[in-house]
Amino acid sequence: MRVELRNIHKHFGPVRANDGVTLTIEAGTLHGLLGENGAGKSTLMKVLSGFLVADSGEIVLDGKPVRITSPLDAIRHGIGMLHQDPLVFLPFRVIDNFLLGSPGSLQLDRAGAARELKRLCDQFGFTLDPDTSIRSLTVGERQQLEIVRLLWLGARVLILDEPTTGISAVQRAKLFETLRALAVQGMSVIFVSHKLEEVEELCDRVAVMRRGQVVGEANMPCPAETLVEMMFGQVVVVSGRLPVDLGKTVLQLEQVSLRDNLLSLDDVSLTVRAGEVIGLSGLEGSGQRTLLRACVGLLRPGAGCVRIGGRDLTGHSYREFLSAGIHYLSAGRLEEGLVAGMTLTEHLVLAGGDRRFFVDWAGAHRRAEDVIKFNDIRGRPASTAEALSGGNQQRLLLAMLPPELKLLLMEHPTRGLDIESANWIWVQLLARRTYGTAIMFASADLDELLQYSDRIMVFFAGRVLQVLNAAETNVDQLGHLIGGKSI
Repeated sequence: MRVELRNIHKHFGPVRANDGVTLTIEAGTLHGLLGENGAGKSTLMKVLSGFLVADSGEIVLDGKPVRITSPLDAIRHGIGMLHQDPLVFLPFRVIDNFLLGSPGSLQLDRAGAARELKRLCDQFGFTLDPDTSIRSLTVGERQQLEIVRLLWLGARVLILDEPTTGISAVQRAKLFETLRALAVQGMSVIFVSHKLEEVEELCDRVAVMRRGQVVGEANMPCPAETLVEMMFGQVVVVSGRLPVDLGKTVLQLEQVSLRDNLLSLDDVSLTVRAGEVIGLSGLEGSGQRTLLRACVGLLRPGAGCVRIGGRDLTGHSYREFLSAGIHYLSAGRLEEGLVAGMTLTEHLVLAGGDRRFFVDWAGAHRRAEDVIKFNDIRGRPASTAEALSGGNQQRLLLAMLPPELKLLLMEHPTRGLDIESANWIWVQLLARRTYGTAIMFASADLDELLQYSDRIMVFFAGRVLQVLNAAETNVDQLGHLIGGKSI
């Protein structure tokens, strides 16, 4: 199916998320949609898939204008969208989620649906057990379920919004293989991303958005420098890290053993000095998150000792770790870091630690304006946290950090961020080292780990496999270790 978006406008108050977007997607193609965080990509795709209704403009499918006002309208017209976080119901089984949205009587034909699920899974090499709980599936497997569900419902256009966020390299390869197979069958695939290497690898053609408009299109392959310049209006130079003299010991783990649900992490010892950057690598769920939570008092060790600046804080509360200058940014920005429904101004008031009974809201509003300008947050003091893009949520979280910290712990600090945003975030983080802040971060990006770490702890199946000097390690060596193999 050929898709045309003509002069699409979508505003949220004074923010022009889509400002006259015109775009054509040919049938049977893999079409990339590139842009920095907040460029308007997701908004445009939500308009096409019925989650949002455009203020003005036209959607044309195979030469016929259509009106799409809901996801149900969209799937009836053959348009399905796979969101960055797959839309699944966690208490249900795989087969129940597969049946969602399907037409029929009150009596559901689970046996027939199970046969269709198996047929589609066999076609693409997926292995999904109909009776398995959704909670037990990885993000990649949930994506696979959502793809076969949309195909079963009749999707001829498949939209994927940042689909590689949070999935492994193996799952990413399987996803790309599936998308290529769908394009060969005549489907139109729209791949929304900010990652140049993925668009270069997968797509036939790419459109680039900036500040709510399509600023350029190109057939692939296309020089990466050209795409970057279209995305940001300039060539982005990734900042290097300057050497910093390491200070006194900030964190000391002595034979720490941890239990976190089914995961066990035993006999971990580590010393981190002021100004040092420690990267945590490994497959998701190998122990990185468990260790980070133990270092900030969210998980109590079963054995061993956790010392902060020489003080034994083993078993102490999260609040005491905060008071000791330890701060934690989790991967769940909105779930664990920010509060849905609260404005940027309210977040900054809470983070400021002011204990006065009355809040100076006029002063808080002015401070929020200054913080937004300095951190280049695409939002306003009255914007709510959930209205921000992922990159702007991360900028807000960094703006809320206390000015002086002994240790900053982070999960996936640049996950889902474009090149410019990721570069800006690391400039801010590394600047803290000059004031003695040590950094420990978990990441699935091997290049990020090697570029910014002094040392890298490699986790595998609940144990620390090795601690590497980042300057003496390459991507291939790190990848082998993450897979459980020796260098």
